Amino acid sequence: MKAMESHTKAVGGTTEIKKSVLWIYYVIFFAVLNESVFNVSTPSIAKQFGLDAPGVSWIVTIFFIVFGMGMVIFGKLSDMFSVKKLITIGISLYCLGSILGFVLQAWYPAVIAARAVQGIGGSAIPALVFVMVARFFTVEERGKMFGMITSIASFAVGIGPVLGGYISGSFHWAYLFLLSLPAIFAIPFFRKFLPDEQRRQGKLDLVGAVLLGLVVTMLILFTTAASWLYLLTALLALVLFIVQIRRTEEPFVDPALFTNSRYRSGLIIGFLIFGTVMSVMFVIPLMLNKMYGLSTENIGLIMFPGAISAVVFGGVAGRMTVKRGSHFVVYLGLASIAISLLVQSSSIGLWVWFIGTALILMYIGFSFVQTALTESVTQILPVQQIGVGMGLFNMTSTISGAVVTALVAKAMERQLLSFHLHPLISDPHAYLYGNLILILSFVVAASALFYFFVFGKRAPQPAKEPA
Repeated sequence: MKAMESHTKAVGGTTEIKKSVLWIYYVIFFAVLNESVFNVSTPSIAKQFGLDAPGVSWIVTIFFIVFGMGMVIFGKLSDMFSVKKLITIGISLYCLGSILGFVLQAWYPAVIAARAVQGIGGSAIPALVFVMVARFFTVEERGKMFGMITSIASFAVGIGPVLGGYISGSFHWAYLFLLSLPAIFAIPFFRKFLPDEQRRQGKLDLVGAVLLGLVVTMLILFTTAASWLYLLTALLALVLFIVQIRRTEEPFVDPALFTNSRYRSGLIIGFLIFGTVMSVMFVIPLMLNKMYGLSTENIGLIMFPGAISAVVFGGVAGRMTVKRGSHFVVYLGLASIAISLLVQSSSIGLWVWFIGTALILMYIGFSFVQTALTESVTQILPVQQIGVGMGLFNMTSTISGAVVTALVAKAMERQLLSFHLHPLISDPHAYLYGNLILILSFVVAASALFYFFVFGKRAPQPAKEPA
């Protein structure tokens, strides 16, 4: 059967769509907040249920797995169903998971299940927000909006541990579930302002979705448990996934996506940068506690200015992307992150606000990279591939946070970098942290070179739809 599709044209100039912008910013904050808000509460959860580290880690891991996969699924569904219907379903599931987690807080399996429901519903928000921006707004509006979206997302990721630590310490960790509930107030406004689209008929490749989910799950389990069985299972599932998407009529992920070398490179760069920043945010609180003896509240005080700066400079990144082009902003962001990491790695043991100031530069650079890299990827994707393409891009970046952080945690646990390497560090207690952050700065520098060789200096030309 020949599928018919009616593509919605950019309608950035219409009053109704413009009224949805503030609600897009509103819901993205609550969606991304859940990526990090539970991290610092895991000791309290472990103590309540008598769990070891691997057991309690599932409250974070299950969210990352389902959240990452859900972004691809909702991206794919946006090609077949209207964004208005999907965002309503997603936010409703997100809030349902929040209620279930709070009500069933005394039973750990139910808490894990609630986190999974949260992940499924919450994944719809970033996936569909990127589709909305790419589908309903003009190129000029997209740059500014991506800047604001990524700045809000960066702020949410940064403020999550601070907010989570305060609520968990002052009240009870179960109240963290309720932080997602305000997202439900956006539903009536999306129902009112978003257009009624007529999308093409199609079907979801469930086999492909399950296989990709298995790849992601086994990869994360391998990085956390270090069992080769998980890696072999992931590789086998990956082979079967490739076979599946090549033979089915409507694959879960169009194989043509991976023939686009720039898109493939965008996935790799997104993975490296997001994973690097997330792992630094994992290492810094531990280092501040170990080297400076800071409490949770004071650690939050050191990290908070960086989180705030992401909000301010995300908008700057958006405007700069429109005026100077996405490539310039990516290079500026990567340079800022690399310099920040070099300063952090060299300042361990010195005045603590050297590190706090360097963190501000890292947050600013991260918001720049997120904004401009997202714009670069959307411009090289044809319209009919934006939904699943951006879903896969967001999934890769999100999963990288879990994978790279797990690898960094293993390196710290085994003291793999506890030797003199950094020329500016003489304190043996600082070797591990300084060397680790120094190596991550090299990863950022390598990513910048990779981006240069793939994308060059000129802005990418928007991909054209096939005639």
